[in-house]
Amino acid sequence: MSSLDAFELRGVDAGPAGSPILKAIDLTVPANGVTVLAGPSGAGKSTLLRLLNRLDDPLAGEIRWRDRPLIEWEPTDLRRQVAMVFQRAPIFPGSVIENLRVALPGVSDERAGHVLEHVGLDVDLLDHDAETLSGGEAQRMCVARALLTEPAVLLADEPTAALDRTARATVEDLGRSLADSGVAVIWVSHDTDQLRRLADHVIVLADGAVRATGHLDELDASDDQLVRRSVGAP
Repeated sequence: MSSLDAFELRGVDAGPAGSPILKAIDLTVPANGVTVLAGPSGAGKSTLLRLLNRLDDPLAGEIRWRDRPLIEWEPTDLRRQVAMVFQRAPIFPGSVIENLRVALPGVSDERAGHVLEHVGLDVDLLDHDAETLSGGEAQRMCVARALLTEPAVLLADEPTAALDRTARATVEDLGRSLADSGVAVIWVSHDTDQLRRLADHVIVLADGAVRATGHLDELDASDDQLVRRSVGAP
C-alpha cells in the first residue's frame, strides 16, 4: 500500500450531536500491518472504527482515504474495499454459502470454498446451516464473507471478545496472516495481551482524544501511565 491508503482525520468530531464522543481528532491511521486501537471503555475506539467505512459520518472535520474525502465515497463501494467484522458475528438464516452470497451474490461454490479454506474452515461447511457453527467458526465465516470483495482494509471491532481461548488464537492468527499478505487490519481490543501479540502500530484513545500513537517500544517508554496501562507495558 502507498501512503495514500492511510486514513487521514483532520478536526474530526463524532458521536451524538449534543455530546460528541470524539473531539477535534487529528490522526493518521497507518495503511499497513495491524493497527490496534486501545484505551479505556468509552474512549471512542468503536466510534472511530465506524467512521472509517461510513457506518457513521463525522459531525465536523474531514476524513480522507486514497486522496479523496470519505464523504465522496458511495458507502457500498467503500465497504467493498474497507470491510468490517464485528464482535458478534452476524449470521443470516440459511447455509454458509448463502451467508457468503450476502456479500457477493452469485459467488461460485469453488471461490466460496477457496475463501473458506483461506480462513481455516473446511469446504464441506458450505452446505451446512450457518446457525450451527461454533462461535469461532461463525467469526471466521464472517471474515471470509468480508474477504470475498477483496478489501484493502479490514476493520475488526473486538472480534474475539466473545470467543474461547482456542477460537481467539485462531482468529488472531488469521488477522496476522491477512496483515502479512497486504490487507491493512485495524483492530479494536481491550485485551493488552492480545495487543502485544498483534500490534505493529498502536493508537491510544482516552476521553475522546488521541492520547498517543506509535510502536509498542515507544509507548512502553511513555511517561503517561494511562498509555502504559493501555498497552500493558511491563
